[in-house]
Amino acid sequence: MIDNLADLRIFTRIVATGSLSQAGRELNLSLAVVSKRLAALEDRLGVRLINRTTRRLNPTREGAEFFERCQRILLDLEEAEAAVTTGRESPKGLLRVTAAVAFGRRRIAPAIVGFADRYPDIQVELDLTDRTVDLVDSGIDVAIRAGALPDSSLIARKLVGNYRVVVASPDYLARCGAPLVPDDLTRHQCLNFSALGDIWTFIGPNGPFQIRIETRLRTNDGEVGHEWALAGAGLVMKSIWDVGDDLKAGRLVRVLADWPSPAAAIHALYPTSRHLSAKVRSFVDYLSEHLRAADTWH
Repeated sequence: MIDNLADLRIFTRIVATGSLSQAGRELNLSLAVVSKRLAALEDRLGVRLINRTTRRLNPTREGAEFFERCQRILLDLEEAEAAVTTGRESPKGLLRVTAAVAFGRRRIAPAIVGFADRYPDIQVELDLTDRTVDLVDSGIDVAIRAGALPDSSLIARKLVGNYRVVVASPDYLARCGAPLVPDDLTRHQCLNFSALGDIWTFIGPNGPFQIRIETRLRTNDGEVGHEWALAGAGLVMKSIWDVGDDLKAGRLVRVLADWPSPAAAIHALYPTSRHLSAKVRSFVDYLSEHLRAADTWH
């Protein structure tokens, strides 16, 4: 049984940085100590956790699974400690947040207004960009992202579920009919934006599969694709958070409901090397509460 949380912290920093020496510098430990503690942890578990190469250290399959569990354990502990100090540490200071442009405008910006009202000692700076921002280099406290999370150096907290849907305007469907199966998309006008490209993914009885769409209208802006769909120009695949209000109002209609797309949950991310401060914790808690209250589609 592992009873030393320091070993878990050392292991997670090794995986996150890909380096024994860098992990040691961040934790103010010598390279010899870090190496010895990793070896002792592997001995206790009876498995190799790290593949050692001349250029970078990478987790084994067992190591990757153990890393995910260690992150959750350490995050739970950090949040438990933070919960009992809430009354002593008032949220204050500058909070820098980044999010994708469309989702940030539609969902994050309104939430920040309510958050600022609740916590008047916090100043919020919202950076909207569709680029993946390096949080540490950019000085960002929290990033809001959807979909795959490849960067293991960040702590990820799920805020709310998310998935994509294929939609069109009532006018388009009246003129062109509705596709009944994904293969029907090859006979429809589909709207392409760079986040998805020409390949749309669905989940069928035998698992995920892909359809290559044909289109005359392309854009690098998902909001333009959204506006084209509202104007009756064709079918578009968008996040339920982007088009949910239009579906409820009848401005758009979902098609291929029996053929869902892979889930792509929305997460709050922040650096593992940064203490979960009162301002970050308060914002993530508030945003989770706000989005779950608005989530009427799951």
